[in-house]
Amino acid sequence: MALDGAFLRHIKKELEEKLIGARADKIHQPNREELVIAFRSRETACKVLFSARANSARVHFTTIPLENPKQPPMLCMLLRKKLLGAKLTAIRQPELERLLHFDFDAIDELGDHVTLTLTMEIMGKYSNIILTGPDGKIIDALKRVDAEMSSQRLVLPGLTYHLPPPQDKLCMLSASPQELTGALKALPRDMELAKGLLAVLQGVSPVVCRELQHRVGRGKELTVMTMDEEAWFRLGFFYQKIRETVENLEGAPHMAVNLQKKPMDFSFTDIQQYGTSAVIRRTESFSSLLDDFYRERDQLERMRVREQDLLRLLGNLSDRLARKINAQKAELDQCAQRESLRVAGDLLSASLYSLGKGAEKAELVNFYEEDQPIVVIKLDPALTPNQNAQKYYKEYRKAKTAEEKLTEQIGLAEKELEYLDSVLDALARAETEGDLVEIRTELKEQGYIRASRGKKEKAAAVSAPLSFTTQDGFTVLVGRNNRQNDRLTMKLANNNDIWFHTKNIPGSHTVLVTEGREPSPKAMEEAAVLAAQHSRAKDSAQVPVDYTQIRHVSKPQGAKPGMVIYVNYRTIFVNPKE
Repeated sequence: MALDGAFLRHIKKELEEKLIGARADKIHQPNREELVIAFRSRETACKVLFSARANSARVHFTTIPLENPKQPPMLCMLLRKKLLGAKLTAIRQPELERLLHFDFDAIDELGDHVTLTLTMEIMGKYSNIILTGPDGKIIDALKRVDAEMSSQRLVLPGLTYHLPPPQDKLCMLSASPQELTGALKALPRDMELAKGLLAVLQGVSPVVCRELQHRVGRGKELTVMTMDEEAWFRLGFFYQKIRETVENLEGAPHMAVNLQKKPMDFSFTDIQQYGTSAVIRRTESFSSLLDDFYRERDQLERMRVREQDLLRLLGNLSDRLARKINAQKAELDQCAQRESLRVAGDLLSASLYSLGKGAEKAELVNFYEEDQPIVVIKLDPALTPNQNAQKYYKEYRKAKTAEEKLTEQIGLAEKELEYLDSVLDALARAETEGDLVEIRTELKEQGYIRASRGKKEKAAAVSAPLSFTTQDGFTVLVGRNNRQNDRLTMKLANNNDIWFHTKNIPGSHTVLVTEGREPSPKAMEEAAVLAAQHSRAKDSAQVPVDYTQIRHVSKPQGAKPGMVIYVNYRTIFVNPKE
């Protein structure tokens, strides 16, 4: 990963300048892998993010607002108990290891001053945040590691804290160019120089090793075998320059951004290896660089974690409804035989004079059919012929009632399944945490999620729909979820506005705002394309989109959010990829 020990050394300096002497004012744990500690001093107030995510572990100042759970996790409550009000006295980094120790002067239960240490270990999927006491024993950790998980290093409350196992590598702070050269020459001769540097140097990331190779070879690939005397000299020269930069903390935050403006890499030194395929941007601080670099990635990761429970809930509900519908349809198929029950009752009633009690069956002429075949009707020997006839009539009425009820229940279940399908579609298109909050609120309002006990929660406000402008100046509004769809269609839109929706496909309500004007064919087509793009059919080639005036759209009483009926409509086929 790009956040190596050398980069972390610069972060450490940045943190020390503001935090030494500051006190821990607030502690939050937004999710299971991140902590945020707000520090306050006479001069400053700032927040530090401690992230133990496998693909973005780091520690730095942050300005990104993070949503906190209503009930703090156990570790968060422990840290609040131990560290709130404690003064940060030192930040330590062993050589160029990817870990920082934060030493706090805290007050224990007896009122005595003790030193508590919060350690941020940045080691990919093994990243961790560990709190240790003055005796060096672990109080607790974000990720506990027992004997089943690791046989080398246990991380459990009560055990003595040990540093991660050391790597047999040269530390840039102390290793001379000659030592580096000797270590490289001992490697396999066909090894690429950048990989060799990564294998022998502590605290440097692949991007720094590739940068050294790029500068030594003037952009050409190098192996240990192809290194001549001049190349070894150039390696010593550039290594010494980077070594002095790290030792004297003279680096500057640089970020490589590709031509699509997506962050690619970052380092404490200038990045030249990408040439014209990337733009190198220098930021004002190392912390702001990390905020910018991980902002989008972390947002997507947090979204993924938060939407998992919603996906699971909706999936379970949909599966349960589908099974219920299939079972009811099977019952309905059985009810389709009810006419034979009425016919049996009629035939028995017409032949009472010829039947006696105690018979197990009756062979009668079916006068309802043209060829009048003989049919065999089962009888209950304990009942009279009339009672047998009434029994068939009763079973007929029961089957008829069941058919009516089942048809009604199947219709309601299919409508509910259609609604859940629309929520799943909105969830698939959710882009922000606010979108997820609205979907969760909607499901709470519909009774699919239980409201928290105790204090009544305030429902999340309905946010504004997406807004687009057609090429000829018409505004098109698109709902992002069912609550927005209802508000857009039933409250915001005027009767003469044009309403669009994909035909029999879950999607957003889309409204072309006319403002009394006659919309152009081009504007109509663009609005239909937007409706298709914001639907489950967004990846299809030809999508049918219904459209009509808002005056022809209505919401049945008691219908679920986003569910409407419409008449006097037309259909247009569009390509969502246009």
